[in-house]
Amino acid sequence: MTNCYRAKKSLVENINLEQVEHKPVLLKEVLTQLAIKPDGKYIDCTFGRGGHSRAILECLGKKGQLFAMDRDETAISAATENPLFQDERFSIAKGSFSTLYQHVEKKGWVGKVNGILMDVGVSSPQLDDPRRGFSFLSEGPLDMRMDSAQTLKAADWVNRAEEKEISYVLKTYGEERYHRRISNAIIKAREQAAITTTTQLADIVSKAHPNWERHKHPATRAFQAIRILINAELEELEKTLEASIEILAPQGRLLIISFHSLEHRIVKQFMNKYSKSDLPRHLPVKQADLELQLKIKRVNGTITATDEELAENPRARSAALRVMEKRL
Repeated sequence: MTNCYRAKKSLVENINLEQVEHKPVLLKEVLTQLAIKPDGKYIDCTFGRGGHSRAILECLGKKGQLFAMDRDETAISAATENPLFQDERFSIAKGSFSTLYQHVEKKGWVGKVNGILMDVGVSSPQLDDPRRGFSFLSEGPLDMRMDSAQTLKAADWVNRAEEKEISYVLKTYGEERYHRRISNAIIKAREQAAITTTTQLADIVSKAHPNWERHKHPATRAFQAIRILINAELEELEKTLEASIEILAPQGRLLIISFHSLEHRIVKQFMNKYSKSDLPRHLPVKQADLELQLKIKRVNGTITATDEELAENPRARSAALRVMEKRL
C-alpha cells in the first residue's frame, strides 16, 4: 500500500483521461476503503472515463487484476483506445450492473473478488455531452439512454405514456411534489407538438412548476425521474447488491457511491437486511444460525466529500460512500 499512497498526489493531478472536469469522486476515500491487496482481484462496475480504475491499477502489484464494466459503449471505447489501459492486469466488458454476476462467473471469480466499486447514476461525460440528452442546461435530443443500443428513448416514453404514469414516475423516481401539474402540462404540450429535445421538456416543466427552489433548476427532479425510469437504475442497483455477496471473497469489500435519496435508501436497506439479525435476542440461537443472517458488516459510517474536493469538483456534493465487508 505504501507505493499506492506515495503515488496518490500525482494520480489525482493526472487522473483526467479526456477532459479536466472528468474527476472521479471520493478517489482518496475509495482507495483507502478498498484496502487493496497487491495480488487481489477487483471490479469497477462503472468505468466511465477510468478515473477510479486507473487509481486502482496503480495500487495493484504484478499479480493483481482489475475487471471493469460499463453499459455505455463510449466508455468501453475510452478504455480500449487509451494506452493507459493497455495493461495485462486490466480487462473490460460492456454490460449493465445486473449482468455483473454473469461476467464474474465467466471469469471464474465468484467468491474470489477482494473488492467491488459501484459508482451509481449518470456520469459526468454523459451529462456534459448534449447529444446524450441527459441535461436540461443545453439543447439536445431527448434521449437519456446510458446504453445507446437500448431501444427506448426518453422522448419515446414522454410522448406515449399516459398522464397517470407520468405523474407516478415523477413522484416516485423524482420525489417531485408537483408531479400532477407537470404531467398535465406535458400532456397538453405534446398535443400541440411532439416533445423531442431537452430544452423543450425543461421549458414545459419550468412553466408548470409553481415553486422554484433556490440554486436548483425546476426541471431537476423531472429529468432525474425520467432518466431513472429509462435506464431501470434502481432495479439494476438492487440486483447487483444482492449478487455482490456471492461474488465477494471472505473479507472482500463492497463500496457504493450513491447520489440521491432513492439510491441512498436502497443501499441502507440492503445493509440493514444483511448486517442485522431479525431473530429475537432472548431466543437460544446458535452462532452458526446467526451467521446465516449476518452476511456483511458495516465499515465506518457514510463518507462524503471534503471541502477541498468540493472546491475542485462541485458534482461531488451529493456523493455518499458506504462500505461493507463480507463476513468470514
